[in-house]
This record gives sequence, C-alpha cells and structure tokens, in this order.
Amino acid sequence: MKEKQAPDKVASKHFILKLYIAGQSPKSINAIANIKTICEENLHGRYELEVIDLYERPQLAQGDQIIALPTLIRKLPPPLRRIIGDLSDTGRVLVGLDIQKV
Repeated sequence: MKEKQAPDKVASKHFILKLYIAGQSPKSINAIANIKTICEENLHGRYELEVIDLYERPQLAQGDQIIALPTLIRKLPPPLRRIIGDLSDTGRVLVGLDIQKV
C-alpha cells in the first residue's frame, strides 16, 4: 500500500530545477536534452527548469556552490538535491531527484 502512496506524493509536487552548464559543448547539449526528456516523461508539466550557462553568467556559480559541470539542482520540493555530471542515466537522475525510489 505504501508503494501506491509514494507516486501520489510525487504527482502532487511541483519541482523547481536549475541546470548549470558550460557553453554549447556536446556534454551541455546532451544534459539539457536528457533532463528535458526526463522531466516531460516523469513530471508532466509540474516543473520549472532554468538552464544557466556559466560562460554567460559565471557569478551565479558561487551562490549555488557549483564545482563541476553539468550540475542539476532541485530547489523545490525540499530538501535541496544535486546531481553532478552525466545526466544520461535516467534511473540515477530519477533517484537523485527523489522521483523514483531505489
């Protein structure tokens, strides 16, 4: 019964995500495409995604303590979560965002 309740909790949450990238490198382009696909397939419009290019806005790196790229930060719902590096492993991203349990 608990397993049925968990998706309902996720289904009612709105996610605010920030994706930090470095320019238009292949890694950055793949990270953007992967996270957009993951969000559309699993969050169905219940998310806001802000893509921040640190080449254009380097001053934003310090505020969110960005040390590697790409980095995805889940601001809401709490607690804050970070996924650093390759976002192509959908399962890892879903667990990292706490959308799917291990």
